[in-house]
Amino acid sequence: MRPSTSHNNAQTQDRAWLLADADGKVLGRLARDIAYVLQGKHKPTVSEHYDCGDSVVVVNCEKVAVTGRKAEDKQYVHYTGYPGGRREIPYATVKGKHPERLLQKAVERMLPKTKLGRQMRKNLFVYAGGEHPHAAQQPAPLPDLS
Repeated sequence: MRPSTSHNNAQTQDRAWLLADADGKVLGRLARDIAYVLQGKHKPTVSEHYDCGDSVVVVNCEKVAVTGRKAEDKQYVHYTGYPGGRREIPYATVKGKHPERLLQKAVERMLPKTKLGRQMRKNLFVYAGGEHPHAAQQPAPLPDLS
């Protein structure tokens, strides 16, 4: 007789809420840890075919740091769809107008580029300041995964 293996699914999965403070953290390293948690890879019951990750709230995103000369050299590029529609936006401009997009883009590019990845992105909540509206969920601190 074969041993039975328990397979978790989205209905049997318990989700936790985690809080990350981006003050003084390096952008890429913080994004790596958040993407790891959103995919559920920090759990022993991880499964690749459904969203088993936790929800992550990030505060103080305006105080995130980058290393080296990235603050001067980094460009965010997108294409409008029109001829000659390639747009390059410098890091300093994005950080000044929409600092939460820095972390959202970094995490988005580390997640799978599928329907499942888009579903995982909905569990990320990024705020520029120190306040967030998710106090009712009682988020625990994000563990150090490095």
